[in-house]
Amino acid sequence: MSEVLDIEQFLHTERLPHIWCPGCGNGIVTGAFLRAVLDLGLVREKTVVVGGIGCSSRAVGYIDLGTVHSIHGRALAFATGIKMARPDFTVVVLTGDGDGAAIGGNHFIHACRRNIDITCILFNNQTYGMTGGQVSPTMDPGDRGTTAPYGSIEPSFDLCRLAEAAGASFVARGIAANIRPLERLIKQGIQHKGFSFIEAVVPCPTEYGKRNPPAGVIAMLDDTKARSISVTAAAKMTPDELRDKIVTGILYEDDEAPEFQSAYAAIVERAQAGAAEAPARPKQPAAPRKPRKTAPERPPARNGEAADASGLPLEGGE
Repeated sequence: MSEVLDIEQFLHTERLPHIWCPGCGNGIVTGAFLRAVLDLGLVREKTVVVGGIGCSSRAVGYIDLGTVHSIHGRALAFATGIKMARPDFTVVVLTGDGDGAAIGGNHFIHACRRNIDITCILFNNQTYGMTGGQVSPTMDPGDRGTTAPYGSIEPSFDLCRLAEAAGASFVARGIAANIRPLERLIKQGIQHKGFSFIEAVVPCPTEYGKRNPPAGVIAMLDDTKARSISVTAAAKMTPDELRDKIVTGILYEDDEAPEFQSAYAAIVERAQAGAAEAPARPKQPAAPRKPRKTAPERPPARNGEAADASGLPLEGGE
């Protein structure tokens, strides 16, 4: 009970109850994030949480930290600007598989490539929950959505592998059905220097669940938990054994990868030092200005006649 009261200091309690559907995993992950904020002792005035558009991004409306509710797919772009302007701030992005990997996919891969010191927590519910259950980039082939009533035929993204390949230096995955390990991953991601990507697998019983088995919130959570395995266990399994499994834990970490903002600051410092060391260029006397030529006054066109650029009537009228 005391833990709930502790994280309330980071919530706009006057805006509760929230708008998420019963059984949605977004509130579970948001709570885990706030407990991580509490445990790390983050300062409210130096912590910014950026959301895009979607069910997951609605979390920024309830969080009482520095928050930005940005535009669809651009949360990482906003976060990059904030981090570049205030490198001393802790910047966290809360996004979803639609907002972050579909319309925001380009910003996602380039944030990974830059390895800028931002933590991105992506709520993966394999659908567009807010807009009616359309197919998202993480929906598995054969699963159904409103835009694929007979089953999706598109291969799905493994976002953790995509993040690693694009250059993220911390990549992890956890599930809402086993929240304490996910909470630890969030803390480790925030502490990591570089781009941290944490995929949080969450249930969407309202849109995904009513079209795909298993039905019901408890069944969805139990199924996710049953299919979840650790990185250590996964390393001992064959590809066939890993099919349909959810590998959790830290999937990739590189503490030596250069971080973008630090590299940028070093370039600025070198450039400023170079400018200070370079001999001053002698000032040249200003060249006399050439007198302006006065354009002749344009004669007005006669009524009913078209005029060219000079104002003279055109031959043949219009």
